[in-house]
Amino acid sequence: MRPPLAVYAAHDDQSRGRQYPEPSPEFRSEFQRDRDRIIHSNAFRRLTYKTQVFVNHEGDLYRTRVTHSLEVAQIGRTIAVALGLNETLTEAICLAHDLGHTPFGHAGQDALNECMREHGGFEHNLQSLRVIDVLEERYADFPGLNLSFETREGVLKHCSVSNAQTLGELGARFIRRTQPSLEAQLSNIADEIAYNNHDVDDGLRAGLIEISQLIAVPLFARQYHAVQARYPETTQRRQIHETIRRMINCLVSDVIITSRQRIIDIAPASIDSVRQHPTALVQMSDVIRAEHLELKFFLNTHVYRHYRVLQMTSKSKIMLRELFEVLFNDIDLLPTEHRIAAISEQEKGGIGARARVVTDYIAGMTDRYAIQEHQRLFRPEAQF
Repeated sequence: MRPPLAVYAAHDDQSRGRQYPEPSPEFRSEFQRDRDRIIHSNAFRRLTYKTQVFVNHEGDLYRTRVTHSLEVAQIGRTIAVALGLNETLTEAICLAHDLGHTPFGHAGQDALNECMREHGGFEHNLQSLRVIDVLEERYADFPGLNLSFETREGVLKHCSVSNAQTLGELGARFIRRTQPSLEAQLSNIADEIAYNNHDVDDGLRAGLIEISQLIAVPLFARQYHAVQARYPETTQRRQIHETIRRMINCLVSDVIITSRQRIIDIAPASIDSVRQHPTALVQMSDVIRAEHLELKFFLNTHVYRHYRVLQMTSKSKIMLRELFEVLFNDIDLLPTEHRIAAISEQEKGGIGARARVVTDYIAGMTDRYAIQEHQRLFRPEAQF
């Protein structure tokens, strides 16, 4: 039996509500409704074929956006329960945080941001919010998924002041420099823990990095040596999995212990007290944070900037830039519903609104669909 929620947690009956009022669900909580809507969304299913680091066709065992989101949710739920927070809200935020990600990971985001430079730019965090607020078409009574304020707050991890000014109360914290809920804070950290550790696993599997290199990273080395000492006869693959499992446990335990003490010291009386605190309460200790950043730097240098990854990154950017250019200049090439939306939005908001519709279409593509669309448009021999 789970302990009752802490006073500073997000409580369903104290939610700030939804953009479009709805009757309360009869057999589940408000945040369960959010989680279920996310799981049933088209955007969530498309994450199955969206890149984490390796493009979909490069192998079946590498992480995708959907497996990453599930790993983030598992880590987030563990931390939430340990801190007396709302597990279901945490899960909803974790599952939704990447819904706006483009095909080809951050390379896709960078490409679309360049394409949209004169029309407000592109940022996957804002796109995730746009997906759940506007783009999903599943309900007769409203656009989007009509999620609760608390879930939307957690999805919007970053936001410029200029964009925040257009988002009303949801964007106010970026202007006032206040904090989101503890559930949102821990979801952000769970995201970092998940991708750093699974990128070690995927990097080793792909042969981009070697254990001999990782030994220079204290967070990895400490756990790896402990595993070797205890399981000297087991296979290297098992040693790697055991090492990464222990790394995740080390980071999660540190977050729980450190955050629990910070919460005790501050003693927030409610979720609003959490939001008014000048700094985040869910954090790693200074020592572990430094080691985690060292691992992050290692991955950036040896995995994300490996020539094999950069080759795919370069091709991905070219594909998306060319897709944007041809579809923006000739919207008759868009599928019917998107062409109609482009015409309608341009009439209301000008050329920038037309560009946004084209970007929505491209951002929603999976890796393989983007490759297929590029082939259909730019290779005469491609199948139609």
